[in-house]
Amino acid sequence: MTDQLHYDDVAEGDTLPTLEKTPGTRQLVMYAGASGDYYEIHYDQAFAHARGLPNVIVHGALKSAFLAQLVTDWIGELGTLKRLNVQYRGMDIAGRPMYCNGVVTARRVENGEHLVECDVWTESASGEKTTRGSALVSLPAGSK
Repeated sequence: MTDQLHYDDVAEGDTLPTLEKTPGTRQLVMYAGASGDYYEIHYDQAFAHARGLPNVIVHGALKSAFLAQLVTDWIGELGTLKRLNVQYRGMDIAGRPMYCNGVVTARRVENGEHLVECDVWTESASGEKTTRGSALVSLPAGSK
């Protein structure tokens, strides 16, 4: 279990701990089965190559799930992920590392709830931001 994050422990500009993922074809096949997204570019290398791709590509919704994991790992068990929005801006290739990152952009108390907004994104090893998004979380009041 990670340490519990509290509202007073967070400041604008704070960065979330990077979450590294290197999804392989096996994980993509498993995700295709779980999600029902069987488009061949996510698991069939010959199909992906025939479309000019260097390998199969990571499902967009799986990248969204990785960003949700980034945020929920950071906020701890008593935090709540209230909203996650993402936009897919590039492809991530299976077998290549991708990095999930975030930064705190705002904090406020609204109706007694301690809210923190973050920009979140996935980034390739070359530094390309392939998925961009935002998250809103609620944290317990106070400090560690």
